Amino acid sequence: MNTIQIGGLVSFTTIDYPGKLACVLFLVGCPIRCAYCSNPHLIPCESGEYDPEKIFDWLKTRVGKLEAVVFSGGEALMQGPALFEYIRRVRDLGFKIGLHTNGFYPENLAAASDLVDWIGLDYKATKSNYEKLTGVNIAYERMIKSLDIWAKTGKPCEVRTTCDPRFVSSDDLRKIAHDVASRGIKNFAVQKYVPHFEDDEHKTSAEMRNAFFNDDDLRDEINSLFETVTWRE
Repeated sequence: MNTIQIGGLVSFTTIDYPGKLACVLFLVGCPIRCAYCSNPHLIPCESGEYDPEKIFDWLKTRVGKLEAVVFSGGEALMQGPALFEYIRRVRDLGFKIGLHTNGFYPENLAAASDLVDWIGLDYKATKSNYEKLTGVNIAYERMIKSLDIWAKTGKPCEVRTTCDPRFVSSDDLRKIAHDVASRGIKNFAVQKYVPHFEDDEHKTSAEMRNAFFNDDDLRDEINSLFETVTWRE
């Protein structure tokens, strides 16, 4: 891709970059196929619906009103050099840069590390369940490499796990949290699984989805590992 491809826009958000008023640009293309994907329309690598130059002109009107621009997806880092160049232009307007990533492109994350101020990284499951959830057998190793690359930058981040009970148990969540903490990460988020669709074979119940949040011992243990833990219900 020679030009960034944008498939969606949230013009204002207070939750996608901690402590900042931001907008979110959703880029098309993703190398994995998560069972619970909430943006399946962004998976194909095709032309985005939004003209990048018109978006850039709109961002100019947001200077002094918004503080940050978050690049999400899909998987934004899939767009490589086109993304890097666009981020440079956005940074030059004075915005902080956030990135939501599944960690599949550690080399691209390393290349972008000087341009990005904060990331939210998805740690989706334990290694044994990662391929079943994502459909890709190398996704776990790539995510871990990305996590370690970012930890070495010393820049802020949030590592988050969406607790789909089909792929993550309470013991799994505990193991993930301890692994993340051992890598020097200060901020962790536990996200409730909200089904967008489920077939008859793979249904979950409200009780299953709430179990992670109703387990006081689990919450206390995870809370003790980090400076901040966000429980997103």
